[in-house]
Formats: sequence, C-alpha cells, structure tokens
Amino acid sequence: MLYTRGKQWGPNGPQGEEVNPYPKGEMFGAASIQWSEARQNYVMVQAYEIRRFGLLEDKFTQPDKVAQIRHPDHLKGFKVYDMNGPLPKDWTLIAERTTDINNPEAEIGEQQGSGVRDIPTWFGGKTMIVAAAPDASYALTEYGNDLYSAGYQSWDMSDPASPVLMDQLAVPGQILNEPAHQKAYLNNPRAGNRTSWMGARMSLFIPTPIEEGGKYGYAAMGGLGFYVVDISNPAQMQVVSHLEFEPSVAGTEGDFIDVSQVEQTGLVYFSGYPLNEECFEPYKDVHIIDVSDPAQPKKVGVLPRPIPPKEAAFTDFCQRRGSFGPKRTGAYTQPGIGRQGILPYNFYNAGLQVFDVRDPQQPAIAAYFVPPFKEDEVASYAMGNLSHSAYVEYDRNLFWLFTNHGIYVLSSPVLGKPSFAPPEQPWPPRSAGARDSQ
Repeated sequence: MLYTRGKQWGPNGPQGEEVNPYPKGEMFGAASIQWSEARQNYVMVQAYEIRRFGLLEDKFTQPDKVAQIRHPDHLKGFKVYDMNGPLPKDWTLIAERTTDINNPEAEIGEQQGSGVRDIPTWFGGKTMIVAAAPDASYALTEYGNDLYSAGYQSWDMSDPASPVLMDQLAVPGQILNEPAHQKAYLNNPRAGNRTSWMGARMSLFIPTPIEEGGKYGYAAMGGLGFYVVDISNPAQMQVVSHLEFEPSVAGTEGDFIDVSQVEQTGLVYFSGYPLNEECFEPYKDVHIIDVSDPAQPKKVGVLPRPIPPKEAAFTDFCQRRGSFGPKRTGAYTQPGIGRQGILPYNFYNAGLQVFDVRDPQQPAIAAYFVPPFKEDEVASYAMGNLSHSAYVEYDRNLFWLFTNHGIYVLSSPVLGKPSFAPPEQPWPPRSAGARDSQ
C-alpha cells in the first residue's frame, strides 16, 4: 500500500487535491522501526529536524529565515511510537524528546539545535545513537543553508516509553568559541570556502549492536572526515581514530559509510554525494578503508567509477543530465543487512550500480540498472535527481530502486534467484513466541 502525503506530483509539479494522513502540524521524518522486546511490539523512532530545503538559501544575508529555523513550530528531537500498523492512525505516541539537552523542558519554538538528522541508529535494544547538534554553539560550518555542525547523542531506550540521554559527542572543529575546536576548524583546508558541509548528516554506522558485543561505530563527518568511535560504553563515547581526505569542493564529502562487510573483511566504504548537476562538481569517490586496526585506519583505494555502455550518446554519466555520484547502499534496516562481496549503490542518474568487492584490490561493477528520465511525468526542476535510494531484500534476492517517477523492483544473478512469495521470517527480527504483527 502506498499512501501519499500532500498533492500528487506530475510534469507540472504538485497538482490535484491534497490528501494528508498526518495530523495538522505533524510531519514524517526519517524513521527506524524495530521489534522491542521490552514492549513486545514494533516500535518506531521518528526523527524531527530543522527544515533544510525550500526556506533558507543564504544564512549570511537572510536573518529572518535564520530566525525561523532557530524557532520553528515543530519539535527538534524525536518521537517514539508503538506501531500497530502502517498508517498514522495505527500509531500510538509513547515518548517525545528534544535533542536540546541543555533545556530538555523547552517548549516548541524555543528548543535549540538541529533536532535529529536522518535515520536514528537503533536495533530495538538499550542503546540508540542519533546525529544532532544540541544548540547554536555547534556552528562551525559555512554551508549557506545550514546552521549546525551535528555531533552524536546516545540515548538509553531500555524503556522506549522513557528514553534517557546518556552522552553527547563532538569531534574537533565543531563548536564555536572553544579555542581547540576553532583551531581545528581553521586548520582544515576547507575553512573559508563557504561551500563544504561540516558535521554529521547521518547517525553512527554500527555493524553490530552494542547489546550483541558491538564495540565500534563509524562516523561520516562531511569535510571533517572519517572517524572510528568506541561505543562499548555508550554513556562515554570515545573517538579512537581519524582519517582526513583531500577536499572535493561542492556536494557532501562525507555522508555515508557501508559497514556490511567490516566484520568479515575489516573494510568499510566511505563516501559523500553530489549536490550539483551537469558535471559542475568533482566526482565523489567511494573510498575503501581498512579498519582492522581501529586505532590506525588505512586508505586502501576507491571503487571504480561507473562508465556508460558504448552505445550511449555520452561518454560520462555526468554528461547525461542531472546529478551523478554515489548516495548509499541502503540502510541497516534491510532484511539480512548485507551480502558479503556485494555493494549495491544508488548513483543518481546512473541508477543502481552493483559492485563486486570480493577482491578489494580489484573491485568491479558486476551489474547495473539505469532508469529512463520521464519528462512526461516529472517537473523539469525535479528531473535532476533521477534515482534517490536503493533498498535490498537480501532474504528474497530483490533490489528496490526509488526514483523521481516511481519504484523499480529488480533481480540479478549477482544476488540470486528472486522470490516473490511472502518472506519466511519477519523483519526486523522478533523474539521467539512474540505475537504476530497486526
């Protein structure tokens, strides 16, 4: 079942009668849905963050828009729901928290900071980690339409109806008016360019939940680089190591880390993504990093750049139209999490690119699917970001590719024979004897 919020979109943009399943003033943010042993139910944690698009263009010249973001009419933080079905009418709110940890009782409109950015990292157990700036001091970023350089917060979710803050982590170069942070920022070659995104846009990337023995999380901090974080004591998170990369001006330089292979190979895959179109920014590589020694991560190489087939009317995907570059391989909420040796990346106008990484010295593209542009269905100003994300059902051997004109479900021998029967086991996993989902 697909349920749309707002008006239908077509070649002229939003059109038709608005249908909004959400209560007035509510919004749908990035969410993690997990089985909670504590509640014997599926529980959803939904992020509420500041508005990043369609309002502020230049924070240096638009103080009125800055004020709107500082004092919005919505929560800055997260909400927790018992999820008894797919639609908002089936959800029961059980908790609400602000990430303004210095003023936890602040009312809507007075809460400071960024709120929770993108998907909370929570596996249904005790520890949840989110990307958030708690207040306006997390401000060492010059990106024109963003006010905050987010760090990380850990929350105790032993009782999902009563989340408790455990810790706030920042890395050097984030906090205004703190000499050590300002020195680290000014020593960064990106300082002064008003272009590079700094800080976290997503939460820590964690291959193994802490409750199952996981010790490390991996941080993508934009132009601040790559970090290994010791999370074994989530009430006292510790930076273990750091890698810097040469500036790649424009776009986001560090947004995503694939950790699906790290437990078997010691390798993670670190990347940013493009924000400009028509070749107007450097290509964003997917960096291969060896973290087998967490204290000394090493750069191994990069994944190959996707190349159009010989029969294409262009020689590089950036010439095709729109944005070209990596986004993500999916999310930790995918059934099965990952498949060793396979990395399926969404690549915007290059669609789905599936990498064979069994030999990290010779990674190769094993399969791809490039969707068409559909000018008769999509508004011209929304055409550039052709494909937005990938999701893989590893239990049924199905790729899902989400585009600006629809959803594709794909199969490939690289993944295996597809199954179109219902999954044999629910996802996220449930405890033995748990009640059937509604």
